Amino acid sequence: MMDQIIVQGGGELHGEIPIAGAKNACLTLMPATLLTDEPLTLTNAPRLSDIRTMAELLQSLGTEFTSMQDGKVLSLSSHDLTSLTADYDIVRKMRASNLVLGPLLARAGRAVVSLPGGCAIGARPMDLHISGLEAMGASIELRDGYLHAEAKGGLKGAVINQGFASVGATENIVMAATLAKGTTVLNNAAREPEIVDLVKCLRAMGAQIEGEGSSSITIQGVEALHGATHPVVVDRIELGTYMIAPAIAGGEVELIGGRMDLIEAFCEKLDAAGIAVEQTNRGLKVARKNGRIRAVDVKTEVFPGFPTDLQAQMMALMCTAEGVSVLEETIFENRFMHAPELMRMGAKIDVHGGHATVTGVEKLRGAPVMATDLRASISLILAGLAAEGETVVSRVYHLDRGYERVVRKLRGVGANLKRVKEGAADE
Repeated sequence: MMDQIIVQGGGELHGEIPIAGAKNACLTLMPATLLTDEPLTLTNAPRLSDIRTMAELLQSLGTEFTSMQDGKVLSLSSHDLTSLTADYDIVRKMRASNLVLGPLLARAGRAVVSLPGGCAIGARPMDLHISGLEAMGASIELRDGYLHAEAKGGLKGAVINQGFASVGATENIVMAATLAKGTTVLNNAAREPEIVDLVKCLRAMGAQIEGEGSSSITIQGVEALHGATHPVVVDRIELGTYMIAPAIAGGEVELIGGRMDLIEAFCEKLDAAGIAVEQTNRGLKVARKNGRIRAVDVKTEVFPGFPTDLQAQMMALMCTAEGVSVLEETIFENRFMHAPELMRMGAKIDVHGGHATVTGVEKLRGAPVMATDLRASISLILAGLAAEGETVVSRVYHLDRGYERVVRKLRGVGANLKRVKEGAADE
């Protein structure tokens, strides 16, 4: 019997929600331990199943891992690599596992990495990771579902022009280039805050990198990196998700640690929809202005555009907006799987390829719904907050990969929801 979350809709939300460290930043920072034989300490880590999976993968390679302060501080030491193979049994659980490829190649000159798994939201191929590392002198071939990579004589600096601003490939290439001989220039680099955070950490470890946050990053290879302590940047997707909560349910909530610069495009859309967002000395305060939400059009784009990871939550908000909104998904092709579930709650949504047209309704109605992926899970819970009656969200195991203590955080601002399964409730 899997977990379900039962939501009783209709109440306004008031209070504050602490925002965790970013999952996607932490999952990138953890493999950086492979670049040095000295300890790396990460603070403000989120407490998520994906973090435990990455720790399991690193431990299988020989990393010593300790979790402290209720999981918010992670200590990693890779002074002795005992394996260079990232096994399918671990990698299949999470796409970010492929981020061990660049660091292993850079430090050990060899790596065998299984092709990854993760959410079923479309093709996310490894081509750009491979072509970038091959430009630096690696030879990589796919055999039996594993990438066999080797860099005889070590990696060498190169000019790499990415065909697409891939976040994962940017991270893999930047980490690998820190120990390569000479200078690497990565053009059409991804600009996400998680990459800026990774570079801050690598710089603290002794790397020489310039241009992070722009589309061209220059890395001057060094002989060796050393240990460091680094705080994980706050999670902009968790931040945006909880900003939707008072917008959809009514009330006023302060998101502790929130920063507007991390999600400016999202904040602009909320403002256009009639939601007030204010930077405070503790975070961001969010409240619905007057009356019903207004429909706004949204197109997902790579950073600094509107994040694909907030599209499902925005769709939930648009379901009760006044007017018609069009959501265009340009990043992942299977990202509207939550639409039929929202329609079970009375939403009017018409999906055509990469476009979803949402005609706002006065009220959503509670219904049994099923989560299909991580962001879809939370969008259904948000919709449940605004719906009349009871919403039962099934298959919520996806949530634990990306949101820590969802039920506790939402109950803390007055939401009426609970997590149920045979013999247990929310942690």
